Amino acid sequence: DTRISHPRWGPGRSFHVTLLHLIVVAMVQGLTEFLPISSSAHLILVPLAGDWPDQGPTVDIAVHLGTLGAVLLYFRRDVGAMVVGLFELAGGNITPGARLSMQIALGTVPALAVGYYLASQGYLEQLRSPLIIAWATVLFGVLLWAVEGLCLRVNRVDQLSFGGILFIGLAQTLALIPGTSRSGITITAARALGYEREDAAHISLLLSIPIILAAGGYQSLEVVQSGHLALGLDALIAAALAFGTALLAIALMMRWLHHASYTPFVIYRLILGAGLLYWVYT
Repeated sequence: DTRISHPRWGPGRSFHVTLLHLIVVAMVQGLTEFLPISSSAHLILVPLAGDWPDQGPTVDIAVHLGTLGAVLLYFRRDVGAMVVGLFELAGGNITPGARLSMQIALGTVPALAVGYYLASQGYLEQLRSPLIIAWATVLFGVLLWAVEGLCLRVNRVDQLSFGGILFIGLAQTLALIPGTSRSGITITAARALGYEREDAAHISLLLSIPIILAAGGYQSLEVVQSGHLALGLDALIAAALAFGTALLAIALMMRWLHHASYTPFVIYRLILGAGLLYWVYT
């Protein structure tokens, strides 16, 4: 069990994370981080649904590291090309790997800037409301469905332009609203630009790497400054479970999109959102 306190959850508050709670949080994070159904919404709702306390910052950091490891492993060729590309860029050579690394960096800047401002002003906590989550789940699910049905599918990842990635990056800032889904809104933006389903997911997953790194780093800094960093077996279990479930979720989603659409994710969002709205209003 993990007992921690942190200003995010109130001074002096103690947390008791059972093994079942830990497993549920890690698997929910792993399964939902890269699917267009909003991991942040599910992580906020897990304590409410299970009548559990918030899992705390240590577990949050661990599951984010686990999902980061999964996407790095799955796209290891792209990641390797981008890393090599950065060295080539320093030498004045703009290779495909260097170009992709610049594009991912450009697409990340808007969300980092807006996220930092909202976090520094305390606005992010105000958005963690079941009502906001419910409406965002429904509305952005409908937007994904509309774009999925109306837009052409003609572009591939290697055709990604700087203007296109900036548009997707600007859309990514909407994911700071819990329930929107970072992967969902970036996939929606990429599909609106005409990218194939698999390629839209590919772009979205690559964009997740610096975002997860930034979010994990920001959380870690907060926890270290508070003096309440509690690492141990719980964190290792959470990271390992999140890694395994995230890797499985990525592989299954990419395989599914090879021959099918995002419709099942839209239906899930609408059912979840409708259930949340019923619960909130009644």
